[in-house]
Order: sequence, then structure tokens, then C-alpha cells
Amino acid sequence: MSVKVVLLCGGQGTRMREETEFRPKPMVEVGGRPLLWHIMKGYAHHGFSDFILCLGYRGQMIKRYFFDYQLLNSDVTFDLESGAAEYAGPRGDAWRVTCADTGDRSMTGARVKRIEPYLGDSDLVLVTYGDGLADIDLAHLVEFHRSHGRIATVTGVHAPARFGQLVADGRWVRQFAEKPTDTGWINGGFFVFDRRFFERLSPDPDCVLEHEPLEQLACDGELAVYHHEGYWQCADTLRDVELLRGLWDAGQAPWRTWDSRIDPHGPELGRRLTDAGLSPEAALRAAERAA
Repeated sequence: MSVKVVLLCGGQGTRMREETEFRPKPMVEVGGRPLLWHIMKGYAHHGFSDFILCLGYRGQMIKRYFFDYQLLNSDVTFDLESGAAEYAGPRGDAWRVTCADTGDRSMTGARVKRIEPYLGDSDLVLVTYGDGLADIDLAHLVEFHRSHGRIATVTGVHAPARFGQLVADGRWVRQFAEKPTDTGWINGGFFVFDRRFFERLSPDPDCVLEHEPLEQLACDGELAVYHHEGYWQCADTLRDVELLRGLWDAGQAPWRTWDSRIDPHGPELGRRLTDAGLSPEAALRAAERAA
């Protein structure tokens, strides 16, 4: 059976109004491409290329982006007399993209429930947010989910710390850590759901995926966690987006798993972020000092 990828693209991104006043947050650009494109490239790299986008706030911009996708990514010759267009250049991404309007103000659970008619015969549904980038081995995540037999799997990640940590003994500092990464496990998105999960969702606009549906799954022993020790970053604020842009521009974007375009002469930020125990900000500063 096929596996569908459902991406939550309907939120307003109120914490970065500088970028989202006139476009949905998944369309905020990193490296000249929308966040949404980066997420989809990651899934497609692991063999999952049948997407359903849950649209809401300014969803028409996402529809237009994919309507023009081949035009914007190809050389094209227009025959103005006949109205025909001939495209040339490399073949585009072999994706299937369904854009589903799920309501401007719907919550996450309602959005996922409302795309159920588009799932076809899929036995598994992969769901994530339209603003989180990671280097997760998504094929291994699905393999893990199939192995345990529960209804759902959530990916657990370490939250990037925003402040330095001091370990003190009275007046004396025994340890200083600049934005440590050992901050416990949080919900990193990148869910895997059996079709049975949809029985627990409601199309009511107030249905929040992370509240009763997932809370009840946990109580029932039907929610497993896949621990991801690698890179993860949520583009929650403009500051987060600037960090992602800095990594991309430096040629060291760790979520760019689909090709090998890593600058061999650039600062080695990508895969070493977790190993070195550095936050993205600390890694960028270290690279600047080394330059």
C-alpha cells in the first residue's frame, strides 16, 4: 500500500509577522526556496513523494507556487500564436501534490481529519509541521513504526537551548555551557500514524492534534517515540529563520540530505552541531571566529 505525507501548512505564523503578514509561514524562504520545499525534498529523498498539503492562511499562494512549479524551474519556449509552451532542461521533482483547503482557522487535528478523503488505500500516514527542518532518516522512522505495532509514533528531539547554562557551587562557577543541547525530549513533529488514528480525530475546527487525540493515545499505550539525536530546528521566529539561512548560505545545511552540495571549504557546521554540543548560534559564531 502507498504512504501519504501530510504537511500542516495552514497556520498564520504570528511570531514572525515580518515574514508572514503577506504569505503563509511554510512559504518563508531559506536559500531562495520555501521552507515547504526543503521539507518535501527531505521526504522525497527517502522515497515518500505523495504529498497532501493542509492549506489555510493564504493557501492560494501555495497553490500558485505548485501550479507554476515547472514554469519557474525550467527553460521554456512560448508559441504566442498557438499558446503552447515547451519546457526544456532537467526533469522536475517526481512529486504528486494535493492542495486541500482545510479552513483558515482550523486547528491541527481538524486539518488532518479533513484530508482523510484524499488518503486512498494508504495504510500509513506521515504528518509533520510546515516549519521544521531535520536530518531524520525517514525510511528508518517508518521501519521503526511498523516494528512496534502501535497506532502512532512521534519523533522526539532535543530542543535547541536559547540560553547558556551555569552550574554553580555557591559563588563559584563549576561548569559553563554555551547553549547546551541536552535539554530533554520534545515533540519534533515527523509523526507516523496508522489509519486507525483517524477514528480519534474530528473535523471540528477546535480539534487540536496535540491535545486530546495524542494525549489519549499516550494514556492507551498506543504512542511510541522515535528518538532522533541528529539535527532539528523549528522556524518559529525570524531569528530561527535567519539561523537557517546562515547555515544554507555557508554551504553547511545539515537537513540537506538529498544531495552532496556541501561546501568543502566552508565551516563544518552541519553534522557536527550535535556532536560538538553547540547550538546553531554558537556554531555560527565559531565559524566566524575561524574565518
